[in-house]
Amino acid sequence: MIFYFSGTGNTRWAAEFLAQKTNEPLFFIPEELKGNCSYTLADGERIGFCFPTHGWQPPHIVRQFIAKLHLQNAEGHFCYALTTCGDSIGKTMELLNDDLHRAGLPEATSLFTLIMPESYVCLPFMYTDKPEREQEKINTSTKQLEQFTDLILQRKSNEVHTVKGIAPWVMSHVIGAYFNTRMISDKKFTVDADSCIHCGKCQQACPTGDLLFDGSLPTWQHNDSCTCCLACYHHCPRHAINYGSITRQRGQYYFGHRK
Repeated sequence: MIFYFSGTGNTRWAAEFLAQKTNEPLFFIPEELKGNCSYTLADGERIGFCFPTHGWQPPHIVRQFIAKLHLQNAEGHFCYALTTCGDSIGKTMELLNDDLHRAGLPEATSLFTLIMPESYVCLPFMYTDKPEREQEKINTSTKQLEQFTDLILQRKSNEVHTVKGIAPWVMSHVIGAYFNTRMISDKKFTVDADSCIHCGKCQQACPTGDLLFDGSLPTWQHNDSCTCCLACYHHCPRHAINYGSITRQRGQYYFGHRK
């Protein structure tokens, strides 16, 4: 079975590819959190975790799910993890395995990173990739995903194909800790009423159900369910949604938007 989270679609693309090739069921973490998160593994079934890196850490919704997850018949099963990111992951996978260990679950023995088009644009130095770079990343990741899938199909343990970047401990435990503690919030989202066409695409795109739309202007619930994945921002056809003022001049991206 494959458990995944995705906001702008990069990880969903990878998870769906893996599910098709492994012929194993795919579970969307926000939906699974509505239940008891208890599953029984079939003999020989793989355990996969697929998620984007958020601030050099696993997204808090993934960590929340792992803390609640209970797997029957898990001992001895091959477990792997794949994370997508725009640049590097720091110590994301070590944090994931720490969470799995605390939850009494099998740790991921094979770890994979896919460098995908950038979608986080809420800091002064962060922008979406230019079209050429975006396509280059997708082309490269497509080839890598096929290679990673072969390793997963063979249940190859101790395969580590990650991109930690510079100063990974500092990025995850200092900068990433601050980011994920202090900067994950829906309180800075705003809507330009003059630009909004009331299409509801923002609500449809929100993976956690944090965004409400009654035919007027979208609103956010401020109930800590937001992961700051920016799916609402990127899917708005009129660029009417912004995060504070910094994203007004930034680009938009979601997987498949150029097709």
